[in-house]
Amino acid sequence: MPTPLPTDFPTERPISDIVLIVDDVPENLSLLHDALDEAGHTVLVATNGESALQRAHQSLPDVILLDALMPGMDGFEVARRLKADFATQHIPIVFMTGLTETEHVVAAFAAGGADYVTKPIRPPEVLARIAAHVLNARQMKQARTALDAFGQATLAVHAADARLVWQTPLARQLLHDYFANPEHLAPDELLAWIAAAHAARRDGRTPVALLAAAGSRRLLASFHDRSGDEEWLVVLREESDASAVESLIAAFRLTQREAEVLYWVVQGKTSKDIGDILGSSPRTVNKHLEHVFEKLGVETRTAAANLAMSRMRGG
Repeated sequence: MPTPLPTDFPTERPISDIVLIVDDVPENLSLLHDALDEAGHTVLVATNGESALQRAHQSLPDVILLDALMPGMDGFEVARRLKADFATQHIPIVFMTGLTETEHVVAAFAAGGADYVTKPIRPPEVLARIAAHVLNARQMKQARTALDAFGQATLAVHAADARLVWQTPLARQLLHDYFANPEHLAPDELLAWIAAAHAARRDGRTPVALLAAAGSRRLLASFHDRSGDEEWLVVLREESDASAVESLIAAFRLTQREAEVLYWVVQGKTSKDIGDILGSSPRTVNKHLEHVFEKLGVETRTAAANLAMSRMRGG
């Protein structure tokens, strides 16, 4: 028979979701605080815009319940500032308002709100909406954490205003290295590439991978469809002549010289050009190419180039 645990034995409690309530009316704060606390949430409160921004930065809550109309800084301005800050822009904001006119609803979403509820507040409705937005935010956070962990250079750009919605650390470093980009805006070169890639996809063409070049280093990008209708998703990858040759050696078990010949074939160089680059005769280059064709199982330069290009791009 198992020995019962002592009554004072510490048991592990699940980490509760943190909800920040921002309202200047004490009665509203009390009603929501009690309902959320009873439901198991950790509840923080703020009674004005300035304290709301401070609390949000300090605690990084899972969701924010934000009163639209407050003295001084109103909820719309609070939301705009939260969404303009990289540290807090991921937090879902649910507006609370007694105003149901269309322009106020539009203003709430334009300021970055994910949802809204109308006053008088009905706690069951608020709890249901919080649960939905917290779940979605948690899934997005897990996905981004996974990308960070695997060293993926991924970023999302807000389609309407070119704002960087989020980016992994590696993506931030690559953008800085190639563009010295501002903290929150995508560089013009990236936006131009996104527009061109979107047009290519729309017309049934393959988007050009090259985004930028610096000496022998190149920044490549792969384009993904929008996330909903709001964000462009782009994956970045840095490549150099040396790294491309190494990838061909590993992929096809080529010798160093065979991989170098194949790499320059991919770049569209003739046997004479490759001989000049590598310090060999065209005949020697063609001999290496014969070995390459045999190892890749192809018969033409075009087929070899296509196969190599696919592998270098991660295909």
